[in-house]
Amino acid sequence: MLLLYMLPMAKGFKHQAFLVLAIILLLINQSEQLESSQTRTLLRVRSLLNYPDFLSGWNSTIDFCNTEPTSQVTVVCYEGSITQLHIIGSKGTPLLPKNFSMDSFVKALVKLPELKVLTLASLGLWGPLPGKILHLSSLEILNMTSNSLYGTIPDELSSITSLQTLILDDNMFSGRLPEWLSLLPVLTVLSLRKNLFNGSLPESFTSLENLRVLALSHNHFYGEVPDLIRLTNLQELDLEDNAFGPRFPQLGNKLVRLVLGKNRFRSGIPSELSSYYQLEWLDLSFNRFVGPFPPSLLSLPSITYLNIADNKLTGMLFENTSCNVELEFADLSSNLLTGHLPTCLLDSKDRVSLYARNCLATENENQHPFSFCHNEALAVGILPHHKKSKTPKVALAMAISGGIVGGMVLLGLIFMFVRRSNADKTINKPTTRVIAEKATTVYSSKFLSDARYTSQTTKLGALGLPAYRTFSLEELEVATNNFHTTAFMGEGSLGQMYRGRLRDGSFVAIRCLKMKKSRSTQNFMHHVELISKLRHRHLVSALGHCFECYLDDSSVSRIFLIFEYVPNGTLRSWISGRDRCSLTWAQRISSAIGIAKGIQFLHTGIVPGVYSNHLKITDILMDQNLVAKISSYNLPLLAEIAGKVGHGTSAPPKDPSTSARVTYDDKVDVYDFGVILLEMILGRPSKSRNQVQVLKNQLEAIMATDDATRRRVADSTVRTSCSDQSLKTMMEICVRCLVKDPAERPSIEDVLWNLQFAAQVQDAWRVDSHSSEGSPISPCEPQHLHVAFR
Repeated sequence: MLLLYMLPMAKGFKHQAFLVLAIILLLINQSEQLESSQTRTLLRVRSLLNYPDFLSGWNSTIDFCNTEPTSQVTVVCYEGSITQLHIIGSKGTPLLPKNFSMDSFVKALVKLPELKVLTLASLGLWGPLPGKILHLSSLEILNMTSNSLYGTIPDELSSITSLQTLILDDNMFSGRLPEWLSLLPVLTVLSLRKNLFNGSLPESFTSLENLRVLALSHNHFYGEVPDLIRLTNLQELDLEDNAFGPRFPQLGNKLVRLVLGKNRFRSGIPSELSSYYQLEWLDLSFNRFVGPFPPSLLSLPSITYLNIADNKLTGMLFENTSCNVELEFADLSSNLLTGHLPTCLLDSKDRVSLYARNCLATENENQHPFSFCHNEALAVGILPHHKKSKTPKVALAMAISGGIVGGMVLLGLIFMFVRRSNADKTINKPTTRVIAEKATTVYSSKFLSDARYTSQTTKLGALGLPAYRTFSLEELEVATNNFHTTAFMGEGSLGQMYRGRLRDGSFVAIRCLKMKKSRSTQNFMHHVELISKLRHRHLVSALGHCFECYLDDSSVSRIFLIFEYVPNGTLRSWISGRDRCSLTWAQRISSAIGIAKGIQFLHTGIVPGVYSNHLKITDILMDQNLVAKISSYNLPLLAEIAGKVGHGTSAPPKDPSTSARVTYDDKVDVYDFGVILLEMILGRPSKSRNQVQVLKNQLEAIMATDDATRRRVADSTVRTSCSDQSLKTMMEICVRCLVKDPAERPSIEDVLWNLQFAAQVQDAWRVDSHSSEGSPISPCEPQHLHVAFR
């Protein structure tokens, strides 16, 4: 600035020329210093990302601002400053090394203060998102898709008022959505798909008037969707695979894409939906929507995709119903529709049309008889549409039909009562009981996602599990040969366990719980809601339930809980058992990861969470593919039947009399997991808590020694086939889980990371050493399902 001030005062051309040259050299030097600083920052980023191959061209000599963009790397500059940085790895990229620090990574990024667009996708990033990201105060777009970031969204993001797009899909973020999101004045895209968020949506979301995309699918949200009718710019709303409901949300009519599938909506479809003229994609599948289906949805002027499958929608369709010519996919299956299929759904080879399991007059697809849809519609309180529904005669006929149906039901009850009184009394029960609930798929499967520790998720549909449903007692009697002693598996304080075979040939485990108090089925529905959520790759999943009721007052006498049957023995039998082959080291790590994912799902994957599960290694069952499954849960229903108080699921409320009191229900399961891990490492069971502490102290001392000493302590069947680093990591996490102070124990997310790291270094060691642990183990003869009773 001083040189610029002196320029007019310089006498003579030579003096002025000299000053101009000095100014130019000074500016060039400043520019070079700025570019040099940015170069060092990018090279630091490359180093922290563990030098991926697609960044191999980055070095101190290249001009980043003029490099050719690729599908994986793009750097954009404006006036000498980097304003856009896009780094995109490959799907399924492994986690970055254990010494990676998300805090250090963000600390490097904030040295690019002019960044407006930042994309860091599929890079194996892990850890909480640090609050210091607020120093990127010019950010307009932040995309960190497909990593393993966890924890809550940092509050510091609220200070980046220029933020327009926030995309954090496919991570492990958890907790409730913060209220401050509604304070971002120009937010237009909020995408948080495939995370572990829970709770209800903040009412403050109604003020996000600039929002165009709200994508929250595959999380654990629940409750009513707030009134979004003021969001007049909203074009995409994706709430798939949560627990929203029961009422259809209030929305603006400018939506282009609306996805509400796999939730708990059970209202009617509002008539306003037929005026959504910009709507191209509509998915209402796998809910409990009732009432008439509006055929006008087929002819919306922009519609290309329509899915209403697996609901209870009624109504009569007609052949001359029109469809939009651009309609490419229509799924009307598994509803209560009658009449004739519109010909427009069949007149194009390019259009996919599904309509099975209705009551339509067509032979091309599997259809129910008309009476099925009529009776089911009565069950949900909605009558199917009829052409002549206005005449009094039809109303009278319906009343007569209702009387006939009622009479038939009464006769059926009497028949069942007589049959039950004369049935084989293998199970002692009063003769005045009858089943008041028929077998039906009342509770549709929510298709809960896996714990999603890695970016590759595993859906329940891929597990081959049928939808959660209600069983009839007759089904269970047939499955167990009338509860014959040959089907009996064991008895505990809470009831009996039976093995059954359903009509489709599949085996199930049936738990019979006897009621001590007289209560109606409605008193148990909230318990059933929780049990129906226990469906996960690493849990012995719930398949359904059955109520047995007294005839006189319809109160529940017994509850039957039906679970998948896992016949391949307990984890202990595969570790320290003498009657079968032992798991390899890699299989033990895999089993430990599975158990940890199951625990994480019990804690955060359902609402309310299930804590203090008193896990034991004998509660872990192995399926035919040696996948570990947790078979014992701390369900409030079991505590209620046992008459225990305080033996609940989610953490108890904080004592208002003291702000210092903290509960550690989640850390109880972490300790129990440490005991299981201890046996997996040593190959022998611990007989008492004192012995566990002795062995834990020994491990802690051994970790500081050499490789050979650590291997001598490990189970003899695996000590030669495990890498030193993976063994040391497993020992470290085991010791941390067994710390006496619950506050000092690691979180289940921390446990998962360490186990995943151990698996990765074990795989790398096997490849590098060209060693083999032998051919895959063939499972020994299946054993009966072991179930822990408390």
